[in-house]
Amino acid sequence: MKLADMMPDEAIVPSGAGEIDVSGMTSDSRQVEDGMLFAALAGSQFDGTRFVSAAVESGAVAVLAANNADLGSCPVPVVRAEDPRRVLALAAAKFYGRQPDVAVAVTGTSGKTSVAEFTRQIFAGLEFQAASMGTIGIVKPDGGVYGSLTTPDPVTLHGVIAGLADDGVTHLAFEASSHGLDQRRLDGVQLRAGAFTNLGRDHLDYHPTTEHYLAAKLRLFDTLLPDGAAAIINIDDPHSEAVLAVARKRNLDVLTVGSGQADLQLLSAKPDGFAQDIEFSFRGVTYTSNLALMGTYQASNVLVAAGFALSVGYDPAAVFAQLEQLQGVTGRLEVVGEIHGATVVIDYAHKPDALDAALTALRPFVTNRLISVFGCGGDRDPGKRAIMGKISQDKADLTIITDDNPRSEAPEAIRAEILAAAPDAEEVGDRYAAIATAISQAQPGDVVLIAGKGHETGQIVGDDVLSFSDHEAVAAVLREY
Repeated sequence: MKLADMMPDEAIVPSGAGEIDVSGMTSDSRQVEDGMLFAALAGSQFDGTRFVSAAVESGAVAVLAANNADLGSCPVPVVRAEDPRRVLALAAAKFYGRQPDVAVAVTGTSGKTSVAEFTRQIFAGLEFQAASMGTIGIVKPDGGVYGSLTTPDPVTLHGVIAGLADDGVTHLAFEASSHGLDQRRLDGVQLRAGAFTNLGRDHLDYHPTTEHYLAAKLRLFDTLLPDGAAAIINIDDPHSEAVLAVARKRNLDVLTVGSGQADLQLLSAKPDGFAQDIEFSFRGVTYTSNLALMGTYQASNVLVAAGFALSVGYDPAAVFAQLEQLQGVTGRLEVVGEIHGATVVIDYAHKPDALDAALTALRPFVTNRLISVFGCGGDRDPGKRAIMGKISQDKADLTIITDDNPRSEAPEAIRAEILAAAPDAEEVGDRYAAIATAISQAQPGDVVLIAGKGHETGQIVGDDVLSFSDHEAVAAVLREY
């Protein structure tokens, strides 16, 4: 593709450089091949301008850089932009070109994975070729799961989206992480709708303030959604007012979801074993459904997903008929075993609001004790550790503090910060041993929650990723009994 044809209007292409043929693009100098565009981006750890020479030596025919970036005497044309990250994403969208007919994106602190996957299942139930993309990977129409990055870099993302379109995918639901939104990775995706689930404490190792974190989420609504697109907003979250204000200022087609006065209103949710019966209303009509899912917040996630399907024009009765067929996502309030009359549940909860929600959701199923097993990751927001310790101390009857992904930090130091707010908790550093301890102590009527890692199959210790799965650990311990 010609350089001029792939560049958006905000890019400044040097005179005479527009006819250069570009074979691809990357912001990683190690991936540069003959004929590629190299994006010299400034990052938190590396400044891409330092690698321009290496990129040119590897065959880069042009460089994309910020207006004020000093590249010295660059031997190839330099495309300038005020926001080169956004320009790279928009260029990638033009370069690959193909996208599914319907693409929707959900943002929020919790619930993104479930909403994206529930949306895929609803679209599939309506007989469309549907896929989802997020934390658990890319789920294709055949049910296959590939990869595991929430929001990949824009070049990879647009390449994947084009590949899905080539495979016949017509409907795509994906997660929009705050990192991905802030770093312009999703710019250029042709969206029909966006959704907001909630905002809690998370990623404050990346975002300097909660306000910055919220602003990143708001980019989905103030920048990425086109005029006339739909905005599905969970009004039960206190930050929804900020999202509503942006959506209304943009004249987006707002559809509210929640237990209050919402367009799609959850009237009630009553446990039915490990399922729940929900009653909800839409446009004056009341509906009921039995969800094979635990937790009121999962009912909320289901209605946000239904809101996506409604917002792109599908018949309400047909959409709501799909809800009883929905299957839970791996590692999201997933019942994985029973022993001695106790139930073992795995959940991905690794932030305060999510742990609180998971413990609250499980309490109705407890006739004896609620046992909580969790840890906190290293090199991430340390302020949430004591908060999560107190939540577990207050909400669970027994807490066992263990390791999550300690990364470069000392595991015992992380545990100590949690234990400071949970003085009655047990400390079992080895995660397998902690899971075994919880299960060995389980009695009839207990519910054991193993939180933090969910679907993950590795544990990051130092620079190593050790093979570890909560699912496999629980299965091994249960086999011993």
